[in-house]
Amino acid sequence: MRSGSLLGVVLILLSGLWLGVAPASAVQTCPDQQVPPPPVDTSEQPPPGQPSPAPLPVPAEPVGGARMGECGLVYPRGADTPPETTASSWLLQDLDTGAVLAAKDPHARERPASLIKTLLALVVINQFQPGDVIHPTAEDASQECTCVGLVAGGTYTVDQLLHGLLMHSGNDAAHAFATALGGVPVTVQKMNGMAQSLGATDTRVATPSGLDGPGMMTSAYDLSLIFHAGMRLPAFAAAVSTKAYEFPAQNGKPAFSIYNDNKLLGSYEGFLGGKTGFTDDARHTYVGGAARGGRRLAVVMMRAEQRPTLVVQQAAQLLDYGFNLAKSGKGSVGQLIEPVATTQEPSAAEQAGAAPGAAAQGAAAHRDAFGTTGWLVTLVVALLIVAGFVLGRLRRRTR
Repeated sequence: MRSGSLLGVVLILLSGLWLGVAPASAVQTCPDQQVPPPPVDTSEQPPPGQPSPAPLPVPAEPVGGARMGECGLVYPRGADTPPETTASSWLLQDLDTGAVLAAKDPHARERPASLIKTLLALVVINQFQPGDVIHPTAEDASQECTCVGLVAGGTYTVDQLLHGLLMHSGNDAAHAFATALGGVPVTVQKMNGMAQSLGATDTRVATPSGLDGPGMMTSAYDLSLIFHAGMRLPAFAAAVSTKAYEFPAQNGKPAFSIYNDNKLLGSYEGFLGGKTGFTDDARHTYVGGAARGGRRLAVVMMRAEQRPTLVVQQAAQLLDYGFNLAKSGKGSVGQLIEPVATTQEPSAAEQAGAAPGAAAQGAAAHRDAFGTTGWLVTLVVALLIVAGFVLGRLRRRTR
């Protein structure tokens, strides 16, 4: 065989080795990696004269570990295959350690629907005390429902509205919080700043309630980060675990009760609470957690359908799988990064929805120690060694 042919064969073999073992982020393009699927209605059209927001940048390496960049099902090698669901993406996490037990397209960008209210709740808890009083405006009380049934000019505590926000997905409660925080644009900025401080690089908020809007997106990974942070806060954990709650009489309207939308509460062993969501574009979204056998797990599901099995039943099957997987000791496939900060005001760049800075640094700390750059250097060195070997053979033959 000629030396040139030998060199070509070696290069091909090395290229195949590179493609076989390089980090997933370097060679894979997963569905919905940059933006969610096209909308089915006009809800995401920007106001006249304003351009549609550009896609958020995709990190060079997947946040949470190399396997978080894989497409399709991601689960420990040697473990049972996860149950089938209708969800386009999902993630199972350990609520105590932040370990990702299994997932499907974890960084696929989808629409959150009302699951974004969990992020609004983090901002509210950070900004207000539970006993602070809010008086909803007529605009707050007349939002597109689902609604709690707030009365314009009524008197409500932050704790009461937080229950209405998380238990009953009240868009009127979301708007009342937004008004109290300085208006919808300011609240959206604060929510985007909070997302960035958590390291949620797939998330851009367009509306406080989760109704679809221009550029709205998140991922199963990001919503897992947000729920993980929320379940560390007593006010959040208490609200999502409340089955029934009474709102006081207001301005001639008698007292009334609301009930938790999450049907696993009280029916699934050890259920801790969660949140549901739906819009025509987002389809069904879901987050819920449970405690069993000394472990606390949570699941996030994105773009799911109620048929042939209800989404809550699909979530229960994934939680069952997660508890069995945790018991098996097969290990994890990724990690939820620790937040950079959750109690400080976002910077001007964060409020403007700029590309994450400190959050990206926090994510980088969790990248594989041997990332894409390392593989490139290794490839170059290997090619130089092969080239030297081939040139040495050529010199010996020409003497």
